[in-house]
Amino acid sequence: MGDHFQTIVDLDAGAGEAAALARRAVHRLVAEGIVLAERTDCVLGQPFGYPPGPEWHRAVARDDADREPSDGLAVRVGRTVFHSGQDGPEAVTCPRCAVTTPLVTDDWDTIDEVWGPFGAAVNTWHETGEARVECPACAAPVPLPEWNWADDCFAFAHLGLEFWNWPEFTPQFRARVGELLDGRRTAYVWGKL
Repeated sequence: MGDHFQTIVDLDAGAGEAAALARRAVHRLVAEGIVLAERTDCVLGQPFGYPPGPEWHRAVARDDADREPSDGLAVRVGRTVFHSGQDGPEAVTCPRCAVTTPLVTDDWDTIDEVWGPFGAAVNTWHETGEARVECPACAAPVPLPEWNWADDCFAFAHLGLEFWNWPEFTPQFRARVGELLDGRRTAYVWGKL
């Protein structure tokens, strides 16, 4: 079975502003009744999170509204590699030339010579907050956070709102959270552990 998560990641928040943006977004989610203000032991990997509020169903698809969330919202502030959990990336697309580069074979084996520079860059970004990968197609050195990952497998940022064991969010709710984050660019990373 496992636990699943949906994370809405603010791609533009800098390290110095992430905490204030998180507080403001949570305050608005509480005001809308999506989550409760009092934190409890309701998320994986952190001691406290925000449990579902009385209006949680406004965030999920209508056909999922009868499946109440079993856990809450974890707020991740600080340099984080947000990833989909068990699954690895299938491909990555260069934002400069728009060429998509496969990272696995048809048999799901990792293409080591292609994945190698990306894997190293993920580790470097996690440690330092900066990393570039040269595009295999156009040779442009591209900052790691700018690459487009198939199935939104990765996002590299300083702020993520991670909802544990909720029914699938509607695109409207995901857009609404982007508005709560001052209209910044967001990514949607989902997965299962």
